[in-house]
Amino acid sequence: MFGALVRLVVILIVLAAGVAFFMGYRVGDRGTPHPATQPSVGTPERRPVDTSKARETGAAVGEKVAVGANAAEHALESAALTGKIKAKMALDDTVKAAAIDIENDNGVITLKGTVRSEAERARAVQLARETAGVTSVNDRLTVR
Repeated sequence: MFGALVRLVVILIVLAAGVAFFMGYRVGDRGTPHPATQPSVGTPERRPVDTSKARETGAAVGEKVAVGANAAEHALESAALTGKIKAKMALDDTVKAAAIDIENDNGVITLKGTVRSEAERARAVQLARETAGVTSVNDRLTVR
């Protein structure tokens, strides 16, 4: 009997708290205005925007973005050319592509590394020269 009474009281308290919560009643808030209706303390005044300075800053940022985009495009083109040469070497049975490093400087290809024979060296240089976009090939391969 006592347990049933305690359960009833707990249920009533939970119900009352739920109703108070959903109706917006808060203990201790009586008589104080809602924060949205109070003026903000320390809010800075709105000043007019200097459009000329904003344009200058926007132009400077735009210029930096363009320079970065050009550099990224150049890096992608360089990587694509290097990848084409490396893929040709990997597909060729006479060239061990893993032993050859390829450097690209604006279409000037430098081949470095160690090859097994003079024929492999000649084939690696030929594959690099035949690739579209290559202007010249520097052969720094060593035969072991």
